[in-house]
Amino acid sequence: MKLPKTLFALALLMAVPASAQSLGELAKREQARKKTTPAAKKTYTNDDLKQVPPPAGTAAPDAAKGEAAKAADAKAPEALKADEKKPAEPAKDEAYWRARINGAREDVRRNESFKEALQSRINGLTADFSARDDPYQRAKISDDRQKALAELARVTEDIEKGKKQIGEIEEEARRAGVPPGWLR
Repeated sequence: MKLPKTLFALALLMAVPASAQSLGELAKREQARKKTTPAAKKTYTNDDLKQVPPPAGTAAPDAAKGEAAKAADAKAPEALKADEKKPAEPAKDEAYWRARINGAREDVRRNESFKEALQSRINGLTADFSARDDPYQRAKISDDRQKALAELARVTEDIEKGKKQIGEIEEEARRAGVPPGWLR
């Protein structure tokens, strides 16, 4: 039995020097590699990336203000008075009213689809909860179900707000004398 242990120790001693490299050698090789590789043509920064608005139903955090908004906050009161000229309102033609009502209807439709998906998830979690015996798994499933229920309540509130917004748009259009066909 001493022979296999001896062979193992001998193989281990021979393998260590063959694979060991000094840190200095690695640094020299890396330095040489960096000299031979071409420099980057363009460095991308956050300013180069397209700004994406936050998803519907969420407020943009103050920390995510754009550079223009930060500069506007820093303006002196005199400069603000000069900028008070409001831009002309867009023409309220058929395209304006169709886009506005269709956008509101699309938000409601999307939220209703999301509500249905959440309800299916809640139903599945409820069934899974009753089928589990392990207290840890039940607690995890219960936590997930509570989060889904909270999200369902938020989405239901968003749907109600969207339906109210559609009614307000229709009322505003009626007062403005917009033909009903423009809102279909």
